[in-house]
Amino acid sequence: MPQYFAALTIVLLMGLVLTRALLMKRQGIRAIHFGNIDKKDFLIPPFALFYFYIVFAHAFQLPTPSRQELFRSAIASWIGVALCAAGLSLFVAGLVSFGRSFRVGIDTEHPDKLITSGVFAFSRNPIYVAFALVLLGQFLIFPNWVLLVYAAVGFWLLHRQILREEEFMGKHYGAEFEEYRRRVRRYL
Repeated sequence: MPQYFAALTIVLLMGLVLTRALLMKRQGIRAIHFGNIDKKDFLIPPFALFYFYIVFAHAFQLPTPSRQELFRSAIASWIGVALCAAGLSLFVAGLVSFGRSFRVGIDTEHPDKLITSGVFAFSRNPIYVAFALVLLGQFLIFPNWVLLVYAAVGFWLLHRQILREEEFMGKHYGAEFEEYRRRVRRYL
């Protein structure tokens, strides 16, 4: 059961992002701005697709680079399921709070208003925290060295993107963002 939930988590996350982007496109809002700031970001999708394959391969017994487990624990697997569920819940709450301001990447041409309500009143980056919870949860479900490396690199990439976005928001929103930054933590 935990292995199928790990795969379902990826399907749900990707489905939610793509559905939101398509709905916004119908309203005339371009939500996908991935790679606009740094063209090297286009190196990320192939690695993400390989990650998706690794999770699905473990869940459905397909060939993988390694099946060697770092540890084996049913309790850790169920904690992983709980973290994935928490990540999904936080992600949905973030999407709801974002409203029409949701973007993938930094929209330097048409940024919307600064969102500070909903889950953004507790974390400046609930979407990224949600992704981190999912990465950690999937590692606990499949405690493999490959997923451990992906989790570590994923945490670094999320932090890197957060720093970029905060730099942009500081310049764009000025004092409003600085006040928000003083009031609300970066992560949790």
